[in-house]
Formats: sequence, C-alpha cells, structure tokens
Amino acid sequence: MQSIIDKIKAAVNLEELDKIRVEALGKKGEITAEFAKLKDLAGEAKKEFADKLNKKKDEITALIAEKKAVLEAEFVREKMRRDAVDISLFDEPLSTGALHPVMATMDKIVDYFVAQNFSVESGPLIEDDFHNFEALNLPPYHPARTMQDTFYLSGERLLRTHTSGVQIRAMEKAGKPPIRMIAPGTVFRRDFDITHTPMFHQVEGLVVEEGDGVSFSNLKDMLENFLKYMFGDVRVRFRPSFFPFTEPSTEVDISCIFCHGEGCRVCKQTGWLEVLGAGVVDPNVFKAVGFENVSGYAFGLGVERFAMLLHRIPDLRSLFEGDIRLLEQFK
Repeated sequence: MQSIIDKIKAAVNLEELDKIRVEALGKKGEITAEFAKLKDLAGEAKKEFADKLNKKKDEITALIAEKKAVLEAEFVREKMRRDAVDISLFDEPLSTGALHPVMATMDKIVDYFVAQNFSVESGPLIEDDFHNFEALNLPPYHPARTMQDTFYLSGERLLRTHTSGVQIRAMEKAGKPPIRMIAPGTVFRRDFDITHTPMFHQVEGLVVEEGDGVSFSNLKDMLENFLKYMFGDVRVRFRPSFFPFTEPSTEVDISCIFCHGEGCRVCKQTGWLEVLGAGVVDPNVFKAVGFENVSGYAFGLGVERFAMLLHRIPDLRSLFEGDIRLLEQFK
C-alpha cells in the first residue's frame, strides 16, 4: 500500500499516473486482488477486512485525483509557455473595414429623405408585369418597354427593372393619400458596359396628396435642395424629357463637379452632368391604383451614378470587381 502511495507522489506526468491507477485499482490491480480474498472470510472478520480495504481504496482514489489535478495544471502551464507568442514581434498596422462606396452613397441618400419625413419602402425583386409595367402606364404595346432590357422569367414574372413597382404597391397598401416615400433597392437590366451593369441600385421617390396640393414647383425645390446636399454648391437645371409614368417629365442636370461648368471630357464639354429623372405623376398611374382627385410627383436616380460622381470613379464596372486597391481607399 505504501509503495503505491510513494509511486503516486513521484509521478511526473499524466501517463505515468494513469499506469499507477491501473496497477492499484484495475481489474488485476493490488487493491482488486485484496478484495478477492473476501471470499475466504466470514462474519466479523470479513466485514472488518472489507472496511479496511474500502478505506485504502478511497485513500488511493483521493491521492490519484489530487495528483492528477496538480499534473494537469502543470501540463497547461507548460503548454502555454511552449505555445506563447511574443506579440511585440508583430508591428503590422491594424486594418479596419469600411462600407462599400455604393452602400455608403445609398445610406447618404436615404438619410436625407428620412430627415425630410419620407418613409422607406421595399418590394420583391421578382415582380409581375402589372406592377413593373402596366400600372406605370406601360401597356404591352408601349414602345418604351424596349428601353428596359428586361430579364423575363416564366409567365409574367420578371426581375424588376426599376423600384417604381414599390411605389404602386405602396399606393395599393395605403389606399389613399398622403404618401411620402422612397424605395431604395436592387434592379436588373440586360446591359453591361462602362456606364451600365446588369445589376445596379436605384432610389425612387413618390409624394402624393389629395387635390392639387403637389406641383412641379414642389418637385423642383425638393430636388435642388437634395442635389446641393449631395454635391455641394452646384447649379441645377431641368430639361424636358419623356417618361411614361410622369407628365410633364424632366431630366435633371448639375453643373459638372469636375470642371465646375467650364467644360471637360467627363461632361463632354457641355459643363453639365445628368443625374436623375423626375416628373409629375401621370393620371393613368393613379387610375391604375384607384386614386381619384390627387396630385403627386415622382423621381428616380441610380446610386452607382451618384457614387461615381462623388468619388471620381471613371468606370462603373470597377465598383463590382472587388479590387482591394480601389475599395481600401474608402476607409
């Protein structure tokens, strides 16, 4: 018994301690062998012998557990010492992430309109023909449908070509004015070149009130303030244009932020940059959602276009190529 205790105290690692445990308490261990002698005893002698053996077994078990705790702690300390890393050897600066320029531009746009009491609405990426075209005054025979370069799915399902469908859904949900909303989101068109990608982002807005409370002058004032917020002290001009869902319609330009209106390669020597489209909502759009005796205006812009202008990015495709040399400039 004493020899087992001495071995336990002298054990230097967990493997050695486990061998001692088996030697003492295993099926062929010393203590187990002593218990086998009980079959030759009877009465008080057997009970007295069993009590002594159980005490010895409990003592050995406790000593092994105590020694095991000590050896495990030593093992952890040694492993920590062996695996320790001197952090002073590493002097590379920490690198932090940042929002993608398109998402940062989207957030800046949304923040402005939320501050102007616009709600932010969303809708499905896979639209139906009614919400994407017909309710926006684009019946099946309308030639302007060819301008959309649509990705069609089965039946009348398609990948939405603009977020204008969200405006229709918002009016259907509200049932009546007033409505003051923007619809930021992803849209899809079959186009890919230096200024177009098959997937891009838009923010479209809609304001509707009862009677004739909304006019083109309201739209003009709102857009001028918005564009100065985005681009600073720029001049803003409105040119007549055509959109099936607004009448009158306008293209909105700002004075070139590169040459300050003097004329350069970016603005093609005109001194102006086109940034968005807008107009007074066509009565046919209101008719499609059952609105009567109302007035409103709508506008839409491409977020990538704004990001390119804000950050002087010459090729739209570079925003989606994941080139770290470009993206790390926006930290």
